[in-house]
Amino acid sequence: MTQRNGIRGTSDRSLGAEVSAVREQANGMEQEKVQEVNDCESEEGGPGGEIRPSVAAAGTVTAPDGGWGWVVLIATILVLALTLAFPSCVGIFYTDLQNEFHASNSETSWVPSIMTSVLHAGGPFCSVLVERLGCRATVMLGGVLSGLGMAASSFTQSITELYITAGVITGLGFCFSFQPAVTILGHYFVRRRAFANAMSSTGTALGLCTLPFLGNYLHTELGWRGSFLVLGAVLLNCCVCGAVMRPLEPRRRRGQPLMNHGPPPPEEEVRQGRLRTLCNCLVALLSKHMAFDQFCNNSRYRVYAIGITWMMLGFVVPLVYLVPYATANHMEQGRAAMLLSILGIVNIVVRPPIGIIFNLPWFKGRHVYMFASALLVNGLSNSICCIGPGFPVLLSYVVIYGLSMSVVGSLMFTVLMDIVEMSRFPSALGLLAIMESVTLLIGPPLAGVLVDRTGQYSYVFFACSAVVASSAMFLMVSFCCLDKRDSKSSQQGQSSPLADPARPLGDISPGCQYRSLPTEGDKDKTSANGAEYITSV
Repeated sequence: MTQRNGIRGTSDRSLGAEVSAVREQANGMEQEKVQEVNDCESEEGGPGGEIRPSVAAAGTVTAPDGGWGWVVLIATILVLALTLAFPSCVGIFYTDLQNEFHASNSETSWVPSIMTSVLHAGGPFCSVLVERLGCRATVMLGGVLSGLGMAASSFTQSITELYITAGVITGLGFCFSFQPAVTILGHYFVRRRAFANAMSSTGTALGLCTLPFLGNYLHTELGWRGSFLVLGAVLLNCCVCGAVMRPLEPRRRRGQPLMNHGPPPPEEEVRQGRLRTLCNCLVALLSKHMAFDQFCNNSRYRVYAIGITWMMLGFVVPLVYLVPYATANHMEQGRAAMLLSILGIVNIVVRPPIGIIFNLPWFKGRHVYMFASALLVNGLSNSICCIGPGFPVLLSYVVIYGLSMSVVGSLMFTVLMDIVEMSRFPSALGLLAIMESVTLLIGPPLAGVLVDRTGQYSYVFFACSAVVASSAMFLMVSFCCLDKRDSKSSQQGQSSPLADPARPLGDISPGCQYRSLPTEGDKDKTSANGAEYITSV
């Protein structure tokens, strides 16, 4: 019997006693805290309006896989549109920034580079904030930071000041909005997770589609300073999106950091503060919010992290230099910005069906190979730009690049959820983000140095093609070798007979029991205590 069936069988008398107990524990707290606990209880209602027992009493929670989860999905789409797609649209103001601050290509490219790097490098700090404040408050805080950062950028007087405002402050705000949104979506959807992740990734496409048009219009009407001020106001909409991301568990629930939406009891906090030294606290935080143990013991996660880190060296660079490349070859600013919008439209059209297709049973355990194949096509497509700077050539490039980017974006988080358990997903994402931030930071400036020394943008696209294609081959060959090794071990009787041959679990943490698309049989096998959801994706 699944946990849901077990909960439905609970008597109304027992349910009433548990709800009363929760309310009694909340006695003496502020009215606002009491209301949030009630929100968590009502959110766990069953299909027929039936209220389930409190999570604190049951020790787990069932993912809605719908209901309010669809609202959270829409909010996540909008957050990704405002955060992940934003650095790529800075290219519209690239020439103006160069002229305003008399900066070289390399110096100017540090602006989107720092922004993107901080977006990923802030993962551990974001995880700490989510543990203390919850996903909802952290997303809203990120919206405030990113809005203030862009507004302050409109008043900068040097390129160095722009590094701090647009790069560090805005990038950190993006991080605080983006990562909690992706994490809470993973808790709302389990059976439909591949579809939900694919749909949420359309947010990046939506941003690529709309932000270039908006940026180009603002640039024409207001200049780059006025544009940054208005865009700062637009980024405040992340606060609205964060407001609808209701938690699934009560504030006092312990054990799941990202779903514990409140600080620990003051007595415990005081006791821990007295006992810990600064060094021990630092070690504990690193162990909790960065999955070094996963990187050392889970070879699949290690291979994936290395491959993605190398990929990011050249994955986002073409988006930064596409508009400058087109305008440097006498293409109108409007037509150059339209290329990014077309790229976004392709992603919006393709990603929803991609999510439905990858939810089919045949793709169970094959997500990483689809991801690597699409990444290979994406890398090779960059060489198309070297044919010429004409609009038809660049149009064909953005279409092919957009198709492969759709698959890569749809599967990136799904593959990560396949190879680590859900309880470790935030820390695994945090470590991966730190590793990505290094290559994301140095990628655009290195490309800028290449342009400054050669005077040709085509070499940038050649280099990006080689980097991304090589990372795809590395992932494909490495996972193939791991599968063969685990398959051989399974045949020798060294692995569990329940292991899935298509995706062996030999390198995955013991608690990870994720299935990409649970069948009816999988649902029947779900444990009654709900441990499969809490300790795995």
